[in-house]
This record gives sequence, C-alpha cells and structure tokens, in this order.
Amino acid sequence: MSRHSKIFIGLILGAAAGVLCNVFFAAAPFLDIVQIYISDPLGKIFLNLLIMMVIPLVFASLSLGVAQIGDLKKLGRIGFKTISYFLLVTTLAVTIGLVLVNLIRPGDYLPAETKTQLLSSYKEQATQIKEATEKTEFGIQTLVNIIPRNPFSAIARPNPDMLALIFISLIVGIALTIIDKSRAEPLIRLLEGINDVTVVVINIAMKFAPYGVAALIFSVTSRFGFDLLVALSMYIITVLLGLAIHQFGVFPILIKTFARYNPLLFFRKVQTVMLTAFSTSSSNATLPTTISVSQNNLGIPSHISGFVLPLGATMNMNGTALFEGVTVLFLAQVFGIHLSLGVQLIVVIMSVLTAVGSAGVPSGSIPLLVIVLSMVNIPPEGIAIILGVDRLLDMCRTVLNVTGDITCAAYISRSEGFELNK
Repeated sequence: MSRHSKIFIGLILGAAAGVLCNVFFAAAPFLDIVQIYISDPLGKIFLNLLIMMVIPLVFASLSLGVAQIGDLKKLGRIGFKTISYFLLVTTLAVTIGLVLVNLIRPGDYLPAETKTQLLSSYKEQATQIKEATEKTEFGIQTLVNIIPRNPFSAIARPNPDMLALIFISLIVGIALTIIDKSRAEPLIRLLEGINDVTVVVINIAMKFAPYGVAALIFSVTSRFGFDLLVALSMYIITVLLGLAIHQFGVFPILIKTFARYNPLLFFRKVQTVMLTAFSTSSSNATLPTTISVSQNNLGIPSHISGFVLPLGATMNMNGTALFEGVTVLFLAQVFGIHLSLGVQLIVVIMSVLTAVGSAGVPSGSIPLLVIVLSMVNIPPEGIAIILGVDRLLDMCRTVLNVTGDITCAAYISRSEGFELNK
C-alpha cells in the first residue's frame, strides 16, 4: 500500500474516532485522559520529528540551491519570478475571499447570544494573543529584523525566525558562488551531506505518519463541539468555499497555463503533501515532504526546489491571506462596522504582507490577524469568536499554502527549460 493511502486511512480512522467520542463521550473523564496521555503526545512526537529537521533542511537546501544556480544574474531572474508569483497568487486569494464574504455576509447570521458566549469562552486566550502581539513590531522593524545580529540566537529560539534563517541561507549560498571553487567545494559537500541526512530522518519519520496523523486528527475532532460548528457554519462555509475555489479553480489554471502540466496528474502526484499539510497544519513541518515529493514525483530540479520551496514555506501563504481577509470582514459584520472599498483595499494589502510574515506553524497567522484588525478599527478581542474553529480552518488553509509552493516551483522549473515527470 502506498504511503499516501496509509496516511489517508489514518486520517479517516482518527477523524471518525474523534467525532464519535465527541458525540457520545464529550463529558467522560476518560476522553481527557486519552487526549492528554495518548493522542496529544503521539501527534506532537510526529510533528517534532518533522520540525526537528526543518532548520538544517532549509539552511542546506536553500544554500545549495543558490550555489547550484551559480550565476547571480540567473539567481536574480529566478528570485524575481518567484517573488512575483507569490505576490500575484496571494493577492488573488485575498480578493476571492473578500468577494465571497461580501456576497454571503456570514457575520449577519451569527446570533447576538452566540457572539456573547464565544467572546466569554475564549476571552482569556484572545487577551493573551493580543498582549503578545502588542510586543511585536510590524513595519520597517520587520524588515530590519530579517538581518539578525546573531544568526544562532535567531534560529535557537522556541519559534525560530524563518525570515532570518532564509536571509542567512541566501547570503551563504551567494558567498559560495563568489569564492574560489576549490575553497567552496568542501562546504558544498558538507551541505549535501546535511541534506542527505535530513532526507533519511524524514523518511523514518514518515513511516510513522499514519499513526501521527490519526493522533493529530483525533485530538482535533474529539475536542470540537458540533454546537460551535453550527454557530459559525456560515463563516466556516465562506472560508472553505474560498479555499476550494482557489485550490481547485485557480491552481489548475495556473498549472496548465504556466507549468503546462496536467492538473489532475499534478494533484495525484502531490497528494501525500496535501494530506501531510492537512494533518499537521504546518507549512514548516510539511516542508521536508514537499521537497521530497517535488523532486521525486514531479522531477523538479533540486536547485529550484531547494530555492523556491523553503522561501514558499515562509512567504507564500495563499490560504492564510484568504483566511485573514475573510475573518476581518466577518468580524466587521459581526460588530456592525462598515468597511468601505478603500478600507477593504487596505485589508487586501495587509493580508498579503502579514501572510508573508506569519509563522509556518499551527495558528501562526492569528497574532498577525490581530494587527490587521487593529488597523481597520475592529476590536482585536473579536478573534475570540473564531478561535474555537481556527484549528479546523488552519488544517485546510495549510493545504492551500503548500500546494501554492509546489505550483510555483513547477512554474519556475518549466520557465527555466526543465521538463516535469509525466
């Protein structure tokens, strides 16, 4: 049985068991015990195995990708095409979300008593996020922080600064193209060795993927209350509809037009990546699988996948940007705040910019969502209304994020004259 089939079975079994436990045993003490001592630890161990390899993988693959491109003019051309693609597709995603939320108006469906209950239930969690966000500087300081004074402290923190890591990797890769080849060769071989080791460790971790995925999805579904899903159903439908339109409407057009590749074959070849992204809710945790599948299944050259995909895992957040745009307008509708077209344009711009800066980890976009809410005068505490269903939506938008990364890598590969595997 193929790996993606085993992961899919684990996903279905874990989800079914979680839903049944939520329906019949929601108040039973043993369910907490199962979550705390079995499903949560198993899921976190699987996640940690993947995330453990992210920093060495990003550093090695991105530095090697730049070094293997060699010509700095060629690097500039590929970099320009990559960033342009990211911004264009992310802006398109936000626009789709805003059009849908203006048409459906999900905020008008939320009863006042439900809003009060949600604000009360998640008030403490929302306050903690808001306080943490107030300490975060977003703007010119974000740009300054990309260049770290101490590269080791930037990546040794609990939530590593991925933009700083990308900058360090790019600079090392560029330096390797400039210095004498005989002096660069030992470091290039070392980076290739690091890359090979990460691949082996990732393959070991992915053998446990069906069990880790089952544990992760069980924890999520067993905690969901159907009452909460019903209360926020129109909001959830709006977000999922936007994600579906982008995933199965926009991406196939981009794949056919820019990569000149069969969209159905593309989705079949990357389904392992999509399943991993859905279960982990993390672009970073999925990155090792994304690189492996892109090279082995699609035949994307290593120097392109090594350059584009680590960048995409941090900067190309199509699903995150769409989610942020929908959420801002949804909360505006809930609080009865009218946002003009001019203000909605600000929402588009800020959703694209904050999506670039959001962490590729579960719910990494929530703190930056607070910044967007504050900018358009919507009470930041309003995120309490959507926190209860964020993990479900996070799983779905992460699929969009990683799919967008691979479509970009496929486009860059084709534009540079490489044929993809049929």
